[in-house]
Parts: sequence; C-alpha cells; structure tokens
Amino acid sequence: MRKIIIAGNWKMYKTQAEAKEFLQGLMSQLTEIPEKPEVVLCTPFTALDFMSKNLHGSRIKLGAQNVHWEDEGAYTGEISGPMLKEIGVNYVIVGHSERRQHFGETDEKVNLRLKAAQKHGLTPILCVGESKEQRAAGETESHIFSQLATDLIDVDQENLVIAYEPIWAIGTGDTCEAKEANRVIGLIRSKLTNSNVTIQYGGSVKPNNVDEIMAQPEIDGALVGGASLMPDSFSRLINYK
Repeated sequence: MRKIIIAGNWKMYKTQAEAKEFLQGLMSQLTEIPEKPEVVLCTPFTALDFMSKNLHGSRIKLGAQNVHWEDEGAYTGEISGPMLKEIGVNYVIVGHSERRQHFGETDEKVNLRLKAAQKHGLTPILCVGESKEQRAAGETESHIFSQLATDLIDVDQENLVIAYEPIWAIGTGDTCEAKEANRVIGLIRSKLTNSNVTIQYGGSVKPNNVDEIMAQPEIDGALVGGASLMPDSFSRLINYK
C-alpha cells in the first residue's frame, strides 16, 4: 500500500519565532482535517529542536533538508544522521535540485546521503527532475533514469520516498500539467524494484492546483515549497479534495 505524504519544505525561511507562529496557526486548523495524508514539515536546522519538542504527540512528522554521509568529522556546515535522529527527525530531503544546482551535489554524493539517512532510521525523500533545457531537448526521461540509476545503488526501497520535481516549475509559477506529472511519475515507478514507493510531485503546488494533482493515480503526495510557509495554504493542501 502506497502512503500519501504532503511534505512542506521551508528552505531557508523562518526563525524559531516565526516557526512558533506558523505552528500555532496550523495546529488550530488540523482538527478539521482528516488523519490522512501523512504530514511532514522539513524546516531549517535551527528550528528542528524547537519543532521536535512542539510536534511531539501530534500527527505531524519532522523532516530535515539534508544529511551528511559521515556520522561525524571535519565537515563544516554539515549535519549528521545521529544529530538528526537524536532530536526526533523522521524524514530528510536528499538531492533537492537547489542542492544540486547551487552546491554541486552529484548523484554519487546523493547516493551516499541516501544510505546514511537509512542507516540511522531516517526516511529520505529523494528529489529527481529535469531542467527546462533538458525538457526542451527531449531528455526528461533519460536524465531522470540516469539520476535514479546512480542515486539508488544499494538503497533500501522499503524505506524511501521519491519526489519528482521538474526544475523549471520550482518557484517559477509554472506548473507541470497534472497528467504529464502523472506520466513521468509512472515512468519513475517502472524503474523501481518496489512499486509501493511513495512518489510525490513537487513544483509550484498550490491550493488552486492541488486537487487536480492529487487526483492523478500515480501521484502519492506533494513536496511543497512556498505554499507550505503559510498555515492557511498548507492546511488547504493537506485537506485536498
């Protein structure tokens, strides 16, 4: 059975004070929302401990935005699996397009991070997707298949979430047509050894398109950026129809 997951990626937004304000607004609305889907908030590292303490006992799971492949060491600016596990993190985003684009994340490094997350009982959310130039050149499938071939080496597909994020639709206001997203996600699923892996769509998911996206048979949730920063819009995504 595939799990439906709506995950918010706050990226580099929100201080602890802002996180507290958000949480107060969201919690007041969750009582009216069905118990499904599973809800995940992937916050900046500085908010993780605060969020963990305040989410304890709630239905919201906590996620981080990256993890290093070593348990400890001289890796300034990184964070390890044991550090995340100690404060109650459940999920971790790995290979987000912004990490690949701005920080030189390679598929080899993504693979190491995936295995490190699983080693410490964290569920990684692996992000894959194509650029505008790759799509225009007809390379969507070959690029994503290449990512998967390296990213998933020796990765346990029983403890994995994948997010298809067309790079050209992230933060641009452009959204991949729901049927096209469904097609690509179906192709991703065909390359997996476990057909029950949750595969989300990520790319300008908003209250006005979430219902159509979630109606697609291959799509098991959403990885949400901007719309996860406001309690009203995020609760609407969780409560899709």
